Amino acid sequence: MKVSDIMTAPVVTITLDTPVHEIAALLLKHHISGVPVVENGRVVGLVNEFELLRRHEIGTESSAPERSWWTQLIERDPRPIEYVKSHARQAKDFMTRQVITVTEDTPVQKVASIFAARSVRRVVVLRGQELVGIVTRANLVQALALTSQAKPSPRVQSDEAIRLRLLAELVGQPWWRPSQSTAFVREGVVHYQGLIENEDEQQAARVAAENVPGVRGVEDTRTLWGAWQSMY
Repeated sequence: MKVSDIMTAPVVTITLDTPVHEIAALLLKHHISGVPVVENGRVVGLVNEFELLRRHEIGTESSAPERSWWTQLIERDPRPIEYVKSHARQAKDFMTRQVITVTEDTPVQKVASIFAARSVRRVVVLRGQELVGIVTRANLVQALALTSQAKPSPRVQSDEAIRLRLLAELVGQPWWRPSQSTAFVREGVVHYQGLIENEDEQQAARVAAENVPGVRGVEDTRTLWGAWQSMY
């Protein structure tokens, strides 16, 4: 699945001079939590609802977390910037200037990785320098809902077919150790035998089996490596 399959388009945008009250009204009107800032057709920033949380108009400008004494010694005083963000009237003064962009052909998996690694909620989709869409965390959730809804009912497969499909999934996982574990299928039930390093591996193997069409159950009798060593 690619970004073009899940992105929101067209995109609601603002300019550098858009007043803060208009931005707030725009977010409410369109039920969105962020909006790109555009100048001469190019994206130059983002305004997220986070930038609107600490505002002097509603008395929340002093809600920033307290800084420890050692932080005050080694970091720049953020109070001037905080004042600008809480009192500035136009987008250009409080917008986020670091905009993460992707293309329409970017895999959705990469977008999810960006969200996780950078703790961001949205990425801008560009075609060259042209803004063509936006992808948010909500878009990923919607894609998951549609994919799950369209998933066909489990079909009946032979035990051998289930085993081969399961092994094809397991051999590509770093936590699966074929030298320590085996898997066989009997009447649709997957049986694991052998040794495991920890219970997380047991849970992962169960999930892998449950995702194979035709599996009716999972029985894992493998022994924890530490417990096995203590017996000898």
